[in-house]
Amino acid sequence: MDNSGKEKEAIQLMADADKKVKSSGSFLGGMFGGGHHKVEEACEMYCRAANMFKMAKNWSGKWICVMIFFLFLLQGRFTIAAKHHISIAEIYESELVDIEKAIAHYEQAADYYKGEESNSSANKCLLKVGAYCAQLEQYQKAIEIYEQVGANTMDNPLLKYSAKEYFFKASLCHFIVDELNAKIAVEKYEEMFPAFSDSRECKLLKKLLEAHEEQNNEAFTEAVKEFDSISRLDQWHTTLLLRIKKTIQGDEGDLK
Repeated sequence: MDNSGKEKEAIQLMADADKKVKSSGSFLGGMFGGGHHKVEEACEMYCRAANMFKMAKNWSGKWICVMIFFLFLLQGRFTIAAKHHISIAEIYESELVDIEKAIAHYEQAADYYKGEESNSSANKCLLKVGAYCAQLEQYQKAIEIYEQVGANTMDNPLLKYSAKEYFFKASLCHFIVDELNAKIAVEKYEEMFPAFSDSRECKLLKKLLEAHEEQNNEAFTEAVKEFDSISRLDQWHTTLLLRIKKTIQGDEGDLK
């Protein structure tokens, strides 16, 4: 779809949203009165329209998002405000316009979710922030996020299986900064979360630490390949592992 098509779709969405607002009585009246469900639907449509305007390079869409955001804050509907922050963050992600701004919006969304005690949703936003921070080499911030989310999930029967992954990611960030930092971190995570000790992630980390200490390029690569043959490593993990591997003397720069 070309830009003119996107803009037409956005205009139609706004028109449909306007009808819903009118049917609720008034915008603010609907928000505080019995028509709030129609207003919520209308605001979702306004947000979609804003996204379409953004894609069409019509920057007025940005101001629509701002308007919706403040109206929801006025009503105190922080969960909806969080969703709009996520929508804006996703625009920055999809267009690769400014990852730093995407991070800021995910952080704001996490804060609003925490205010509503929607911890699971807050954690999802924080994990986005952690992933981007690590990619941007903001390792300390990434570590703090992964440790925080790991600690929040390790005592939850439904979520604790994920804690090992978060501590694994935090350990990789430590590893890039300093090998000793990584050793200390792994020991701390084992003490905090005993199940981490028996995980494949923890065993991999120990093999990598040993290979790195010995400056053994082949052992490092073999440990990664063995892990990957069972649990496929994604691009994020591969990127960080390559950064670690490049600190080994004589490294060839790949994990093959």
